[in-house]
Amino acid sequence: MSDLRVVSMRMSVLAEASVPSAGKSPCPPQHRSKPRHKHRREPRLCLARSLVTTLALLLASGPTLAQTTTPMQSAPRAQGQAPAASTLALVHAAESGDLATLRRLLDAGTPVDGRDGRSRTALLAATHANQVEAARQLIRAGADVNAKDAIDDSPFLYAGAEGRLEILRLTLAAGADLASINRYGGNALIPAAHHGHVETVRELLRTKIAIDHVNRLGWTALLEAILLGDGGPAHTEIVRLLIVAGADVNLPDAQKVTPLAHAQQRGQREIVALLRQAGARVR
Repeated sequence: MSDLRVVSMRMSVLAEASVPSAGKSPCPPQHRSKPRHKHRREPRLCLARSLVTTLALLLASGPTLAQTTTPMQSAPRAQGQAPAASTLALVHAAESGDLATLRRLLDAGTPVDGRDGRSRTALLAATHANQVEAARQLIRAGADVNAKDAIDDSPFLYAGAEGRLEILRLTLAAGADLASINRYGGNALIPAAHHGHVETVRELLRTKIAIDHVNRLGWTALLEAILLGDGGPAHTEIVRLLIVAGADVNLPDAQKVTPLAHAQQRGQREIVALLRQAGARVR
């Protein structure tokens, strides 16, 4: 409920409370002996007194509008509101790797986590373009490595999914949320395994990320490496890394099909051998 509506409701309640009960007048009784010109003033005086009383009660009853309203600069950008020109310039500078402009805009006070029309921060734009130095400067300036855009990508999640290894390391050092998930319900490890980013998977496995996290499709990182991989050297190495790190080799998908069964169906012989050595079962 908005602060204005709260104040309006509070005024209505207090106004009702200040209305006298039936049969009683809020103003002194009129005396016929008084001149008629004073009679005309009484209703106005009565209304003024009533308003003053209501406002006094309102102020005494709780915080004022100024006290309860969040400052404008801390409020999120309203839907449909155009981003500030300085914010767009910062995002563009980050994406293009224009470090001089980036520094100038930050020094001028441009919000580091301002968003463009796609709800991207400058750091996410830098991550998209793999602009490592721009990302480094933004993180030093306090950029949020977990800030998500309109499709639930964050600098950390995107760096993991797309193998932006240097930026991934920067986000991890800056407090990346290992439990954050993408629009498919997966953590950063799952798409990294899917896309065959061996070093990214290795880096994530050094953290406390959930190795057996299951996304909305019912797949773990191990299952995605098998189901969406090509069975080649990169995905085979990822399967080995996951097994060494303690992945559950018998955790099935939503249809109760195991990693070993999937690997056999796809003719991934080396992966089948790794799974069997780790005690995997077909069912």
